Amino acid sequence: MTDVEATHHDQAPAEAAASPPSSLARIPLFGSRLRVNPAAPASRTSRGVPRAGSPGAPSGRVPRPAREPGASSRAAAAPPPSSDAAAGLPGGDALLSEPALPPFPQHLSGGADEVDWKVVELLRRQASEQIAAAIRADDAPADRADDRQRGLAIVLDLVAAVNADRADTGSTAWTSDQQHALVRAVMDQLFGLGRLQPLVDREDLENIEIDGHANVRLQRSDGTYEKGAPVAGSDEELIALLQQIASKGDANARAFSPAQPNLDLRLEGGHRLSAAAWVSTRPQINIRRHRLVDVSLADMVETGELSEVMASFLAAAVRARRSIVVSGAQGAGKTTLTRALCAAIAYEEAIGTFETEYELMLHEMPDRHAMVRHYEARPGTGEIGPDGRPAGEYPLHRLLYNSMRQNLSRLIVGEVRGPEVWTMLTAMESGTGSISTTHASHADAALRKLVTCAMEAGVSAELATAKLAQTIDLIVHIDLDTATTRPVDTPRPRRRVTEIIAVTPGEDAKGYATEHVFRAEPDDPGPGRPHVLPHEYRSLARHGFDMDAYTRAQNGRAA
Repeated sequence: MTDVEATHHDQAPAEAAASPPSSLARIPLFGSRLRVNPAAPASRTSRGVPRAGSPGAPSGRVPRPAREPGASSRAAAAPPPSSDAAAGLPGGDALLSEPALPPFPQHLSGGADEVDWKVVELLRRQASEQIAAAIRADDAPADRADDRQRGLAIVLDLVAAVNADRADTGSTAWTSDQQHALVRAVMDQLFGLGRLQPLVDREDLENIEIDGHANVRLQRSDGTYEKGAPVAGSDEELIALLQQIASKGDANARAFSPAQPNLDLRLEGGHRLSAAAWVSTRPQINIRRHRLVDVSLADMVETGELSEVMASFLAAAVRARRSIVVSGAQGAGKTTLTRALCAAIAYEEAIGTFETEYELMLHEMPDRHAMVRHYEARPGTGEIGPDGRPAGEYPLHRLLYNSMRQNLSRLIVGEVRGPEVWTMLTAMESGTGSISTTHASHADAALRKLVTCAMEAGVSAELATAKLAQTIDLIVHIDLDTATTRPVDTPRPRRRVTEIIAVTPGEDAKGYATEHVFRAEPDDPGPGRPHVLPHEYRSLARHGFDMDAYTRAQNGRAA
């Protein structure tokens, strides 16, 4: 957990930290190449909050922001106007308002060196001590928004105070940009993801790949890469940061230790972090940013991932409660496609989502879905209990089993990769029209993968195959042309649905039969084209499927 969150669990009395030591004022924030502004004025207060220990502030605590008359005791009102506006130091509202102000850059304009992280750490400690003292002196319950507001006031005050001390001792004052970057960095250390936060905040990134603290590669949404700055001072510091992030979960904190060397969790904003340490030579991290959350099948037609007739078919299949499995490689867009399929579900239907880490975020879209019951598996602490399982573990298959009495209209399983597929198939026998995802290289391979997963639950291949054929209706495969597989004349990765196959019970050795409803030829750059429509899918016309467009496309005309 963060320093601030940990404070709420510590009831020992403490005094507020004094103003920063004079030695801090003499530490340079940036390298010598930065063009500074010696004329930039400095202020000793920020947002109207006096410095701790000054005549305007009581000893031992920092005052909470003033509240509007009649406001809730937990709702922090806007603080008084900042006296630092004239000094060029960004006000707290600007820092808290992400749409109005982009995250601070790791490099400022004009060829600036990176923020001096030694200074950031010293200020973080000072701020943490003052925040902790203020929280202990306050009898109000913990509130993250209030803590952040209070912390911001303290950090702004500290930066302004140190800047004034620099001027008093003859050092060059920091510019407003420098102060802005420093405040943002300290706030990220206190309340965010540390040095990872600016990367997670970048809208142009899709993947953040980290091999050790200094080897950072950033994949943009167009498929190109850039090298990132170090995200920690050492591998040990990076592991400590991951442990802090893992412990932040309000209801589902994760263990990360030599006994539990893998970490998978959802970050604020729905992004996914996967990490490993102690089983590799250096800590490994991948953060997948989900850029498209509120997405529909029509949106995917616009991006070229689906054709109009394909979107018509899939929307009708969802409305008709056909059970669908979305397959694809890592990063192909399975989660985005699943969200788009779910957008075709009627608003009134009760949906249950089951995930190892929250990614679908359907529960955060009340305008699309009236009732979403969202469940997240719990991995346990790493300690093995008497039953041979990690203590506190609550796996996906138990979530699915216990949901059968929740009167759910739809079951959405974020990713199937183990024995939970058997419980999912059992639940699907009721014909609710489920949607799930799995990793596979093509549609038929997805079926074989699901059979293998079901066998992990202790059932035979024959039984698993028979139940799959009876309960799964469609496999929708989305493909990604990566930098190494796409044609040389293609400037960026292409995502497209290349296959939709219908699954039925079969009499041959496989135990099931498949038919390509849509299929892309190897040299076809677009999404799959209409192929063969099984007779039982003609009824989808009652649910909005454009049969005429499908027939025209079969005959080589525009779909």
